[in-house]
Amino acid sequence: QVQLVESGGGLVQAGGSLRLSCAASGTIFSINVMGWYRQAPGKQRELVASITSGGSTNYADSVKGRFTISRDNAKNTVYLQMNSLKPEDTAVYYCNGLITTVVPKNYWGQGTQVTVSS
Repeated sequence: QVQLVESGGGLVQAGGSLRLSCAASGTIFSINVMGWYRQAPGKQRELVASITSGGSTNYADSVKGRFTISRDNAKNTVYLQMNSLKPEDTAVYYCNGLITTVVPKNYWGQGTQVTVSS
């Protein structure tokens, strides 16, 4: 059984920073893409950033230049450094991973709340 456990969310003022972490645990053969998604009230879940096992990254236009995704393959952990936060970044942030145990499968974390006050 694979689990993704997020941490690092919270309340911050506009212009501030937060760092999210997501650790994958369980019987893992390999992890391909890991990413962060977010869902604001009344809106669809959207991709924030993703990173491959080789380190290639992809960002939503709305966070480019402000957020940085990174990963530690040895620790099966992905991070999201969020700087210059805006009230519109307020959402539940979910970690996602394409993880192979026996076969590749998409896994989700439980979500962590990020609230940016103006």
